[in-house]
Amino acid sequence: MPAFEYQAIDAKGKTCKGVFEADTPRLLRSHLREQGLQIFDYKLVNQQSKHKLKGGSKTTVSAADLALITRQLATLISAGLPIEESIEAVSQQCEKPKLQAVIVAVRSKVLEGHSLAESMQEFPRVFNHLYCAMVAAGEKSGHLDGVLERLADYTEQRQALRLKTLQATIYPAVLTLVSIAVVVLLLVSVVPKVVSQFVNMGQQLPWTTQLLINTSEFIASYGIVLFIVVVFVQQLVKRLLLNPPLRLAWDKRVLFLPVIGRVSRQLNTARYARTLSILNSSSVPLLESMAISAQVLGNMHMRSLLLTAAEQVREGSGLYQVLDATHLFPPMMLHMVSSGERSGELGQMLHRAADNQDQQFEAQVSIALGVFEPALIVSMAGIVLFIVMAILQPILELNNLMGM
Repeated sequence: MPAFEYQAIDAKGKTCKGVFEADTPRLLRSHLREQGLQIFDYKLVNQQSKHKLKGGSKTTVSAADLALITRQLATLISAGLPIEESIEAVSQQCEKPKLQAVIVAVRSKVLEGHSLAESMQEFPRVFNHLYCAMVAAGEKSGHLDGVLERLADYTEQRQALRLKTLQATIYPAVLTLVSIAVVVLLLVSVVPKVVSQFVNMGQQLPWTTQLLINTSEFIASYGIVLFIVVVFVQQLVKRLLLNPPLRLAWDKRVLFLPVIGRVSRQLNTARYARTLSILNSSSVPLLESMAISAQVLGNMHMRSLLLTAAEQVREGSGLYQVLDATHLFPPMMLHMVSSGERSGELGQMLHRAADNQDQQFEAQVSIALGVFEPALIVSMAGIVLFIVMAILQPILELNNLMGM
């Protein structure tokens, strides 16, 4: 049944929006008229959603919203409701028109005879390859509700880790920018007014004061140009990294950087282990699970190595053996993978390994922030002390001359 996204006016003259399924626009108008609404615009949801989501639009669904509708769907299906009724109930509870339009469009595909996974594949920006593969596995095994629960947990964990990473990045970035802004303000606004008095007197200036003057003049003259150059270089690097060979070489180099490399390795290995764990627990074949898990990684070099590892497993190698050969995973995780293979509980052991990696990441972030903040404060204090001493030195020398 077609679904329409409409805009209408109620009896009080207030504009309202919604999504409703009807065979024809005439039935849509009739239904809205019964509710006291006067329709003035409508669009087919199926066509509109496909155009927006597959035609290159940046419209996406947040991880929190996706986790919510996934858990709602799992609860309704576990209660014994048919899939189409469960989807309809979720769409009615959804408060966001764009997301509601997607859910209604998925239900329309299901009513046409497609499976839930096939219907969701029509909207890859909302339901990615991992999501659809797990839903397909759940439909085949008859445990769709359990698979959806694991998907909701996975989505929430990914969102929580993304927020922690964002917080770990924003705090030092803001602190650094504020510190730089304070120093620049001192050099551009305060220093020239104070030091100009000594220059006018023709006094012999110490090297610290002269260095301060030169730095202040350089920032005042070329500060904007320097900022533009930095932004240009940043955008140039960003565009160059769109080239796959350059991105592959860059990602490989990142893994060997002192601190960033370790963090990148931990984040990606934890994501790989958790994804592989969920797919394995959802009865997705190991080879397909490894290929999907590799695709969710942000580092192209690691993705390439793990796709090669999947091909080696296809040729008969063991999972522990091929993962060990990549030199990407820590010994503890490899040990847990080996134990899982021998005991037949690979999914559970991978889940524990991912939890262990996440805990190590959080601990390292806490340590890094604990070291960075006092180090930045000490650096700022040193710079301000240098500025103050460079200003005071001519004054002290002048006082000494007058005292003689």
